[in-house]
Amino acid sequence: MKHILFVCTGNTCRSPMAEALLRKMAKDRGIAVEARSAGVAAMDGLSMSRHAEAVLRDHEIDDRLTSKSLKRDAVEWSDLILTLTQSHKQQVIRNFPQAADKVYTLKEYVEDDEGVLNDLKELDGLYATWEVKRSLGQELTNEERERLIEIQQRVPSFDISDPFGGSREDYDLAAAEIRAAIERLLDKLEAYRAS
Repeated sequence: MKHILFVCTGNTCRSPMAEALLRKMAKDRGIAVEARSAGVAAMDGLSMSRHAEAVLRDHEIDDRLTSKSLKRDAVEWSDLILTLTQSHKQQVIRNFPQAADKVYTLKEYVEDDEGVLNDLKELDGLYATWEVKRSLGQELTNEERERLIEIQQRVPSFDISDPFGGSREDYDLAAAEIRAAIERLLDKLEAYRAS
């Protein structure tokens, strides 16, 4: 059984919606998966936002999830960590570098365009080089900086829009983005299971 951890900022909107939607959609398709969620800046025990709860009720999901801050035990429990934005991904990797090989944004993980995937791999390598050089008091070379900018401009955004503080429609849009990505995630998990 695959253990999947969703990560966003406060763990009151996007990541709990992703957790609950994955749990229901996987069950409906007969795919064994366990899901949890956490936030990089979450306070433990807060209720999900009322709009997030309403969106889930529309999907016949009655989960009463409360926020959890991202901790080592959740990182170690997970087989796969799916963040809702690139910024979340970078924060997780910065705080838990040993988990870097299992951290992706949700949309990035389900991407299947080879050109985009190659760009992402190179981009991650450039970010890692940058972090190492920064910790040593060094800077990227001009060539590395230019390549980083070139790839950043070419790669599509893999961020799920943040509905926090927005209208119910903002939550519906974010949930639709999450649902579409989870469908592709489940297709990918099914393909792995079949092979």
